[in-house]
Amino acid sequence: MNAGECGAVPAGSFSDVGSGKVPDLSWFRKRRLRTLVAVAAIVLVAEGASLVSDFSFGYALGSVPSAIVWMLHNFCPTASSLGQLGIIATQVVSTVFDSIAATMLAALLGIVLAVLGCSSVGVENGIVRGVIRVFANIFRNVPMIAWALLLLLSFKQNEFTGFLALFLATFGQITRFFLDTLDEIPSGPIEALRSCGASFWQIVFQAGLPLAVAELMSWTLYMVETNIREATLVGLLTGTGIGFAFNLYYASFRYDCAGLVILVTIVLVLVVEAISNAARRSMI
Repeated sequence: MNAGECGAVPAGSFSDVGSGKVPDLSWFRKRRLRTLVAVAAIVLVAEGASLVSDFSFGYALGSVPSAIVWMLHNFCPTASSLGQLGIIATQVVSTVFDSIAATMLAALLGIVLAVLGCSSVGVENGIVRGVIRVFANIFRNVPMIAWALLLLLSFKQNEFTGFLALFLATFGQITRFFLDTLDEIPSGPIEALRSCGASFWQIVFQAGLPLAVAELMSWTLYMVETNIREATLVGLLTGTGIGFAFNLYYASFRYDCAGLVILVTIVLVLVVEAISNAARRSMI
């Protein structure tokens, strides 16, 4: 394969090398000029955006060292903050259980809609499939924080509001993930069952779900991880879980306890991620 076939360098650029003629370098000059123009345009757009938003790159970069020192000094857990570890652990357990419960309920309902709406084993009615996809897209495009703010107006600050916000946001996301997963399964076993006269549910349970079960479980575990992180932010609004503990300590200027909450949350997410990765590997 020559350079012209690869499309990297136009034919003839090196054809005269060694023949005593000067090679044609116009292509390289044009490419370098286009690169410089693109870089200049990016710099101009960034500078224009900083002027409009009154943002200074120099001030931001200069503030980073002092900000890091302040956070390490104030948010570092102390001996007195360790006395709050029992309260923090209780809120962590509540957050984990809420996240798991919301994810499992969303996964159960999501798999039903995904089976009906996928193109591989789903119903033949295209209108039904289209409605299910639109329904899932609407739910997944509403941020979890938006769900929490909307639900606060009706259910106030309580555990159920946080659970419902997690469930509604997860429901849209996981239904779409399940739809895409079932759409990509091999069609061979499905066609073989159809040719044998298998019913819709026989095809679903004998071919559709068994072929996709590893991916479906992987997406479910991923959403559990995501919801544990999101539940911290939702808890700030709904007054529940680890988010509530962080907000309480932060608002009362007990930054060492707030730092302990952050540290516990990081450890929790890492542990859940390690368990999730081990479970995924066992299913492959």
